[in-house]
Amino acid sequence: MGQQCSAVVLGVGPERGLGATLAKHFANKGLHVFIAGRSEDKLNQVADSIANSGGVATIAVADATKECDVNHLFETIKLQGFPLSVAAYNVDSNIPEPILDTETETFTQLWQQNCLGAFLFAKEAITLMKPNNKGSLFFTGATSSLRAKPPFTSFASAKAALRALAQGLAREFSPQGIHVVHAIIDGVINGDRAEQQFSEYYKSKGGEGLLKLEAIAETYWSIHCQHPSAWTHEFDLRPFKEPF
Repeated sequence: MGQQCSAVVLGVGPERGLGATLAKHFANKGLHVFIAGRSEDKLNQVADSIANSGGVATIAVADATKECDVNHLFETIKLQGFPLSVAAYNVDSNIPEPILDTETETFTQLWQQNCLGAFLFAKEAITLMKPNNKGSLFFTGATSSLRAKPPFTSFASAKAALRALAQGLAREFSPQGIHVVHAIIDGVINGDRAEQQFSEYYKSKGGEGLLKLEAIAETYWSIHCQHPSAWTHEFDLRPFKEPF
């Protein structure tokens, strides 16, 4: 039996969220999962859920925009000694505002959370993957990765930057065996965040108009398992009832 590998997910919040679902899915596939986010309570809940299902998770409280936090997360992974197989950057901060009402601080914050943090995360993840010449690096994007629509212009500029970062990394590191993937989530996810923040819009979608968390996680995993002769570098997911 080969050595157990690991996965890391940065941007783990509530249990009914994409970060937590990805972590659970990777753990179910036999990976030692490192989960990171800003809320220790939420991380502990997800870790307990993974443990109750027979998996193993290590938590790290981390703010994706702080280089010291990201470095500490990956130091923790290195100390555990599990080769890094999958890394997912799932931070997705959004503040809708008309552009003339948007403060510079807000615009900067969105760029830091959606793009700068991804840059810090990618540098560390790729550094761990390179010695083995393999590994998958996922970035969770959004509809706004492709088009800017008010009042989400600031968010879209940050997500478009994230997409450009992913493209550059894919071109640079694919020849070294690193599979870089940008995921465009084009629709509303059936999770706590959308239900709480956009409750009326969430309800208007109905059950068939929402992206199911486990279905998204299954897609991430299937792309991770692709043969390198036929890699997907970008994909979009939406419910079959979502207009586009």
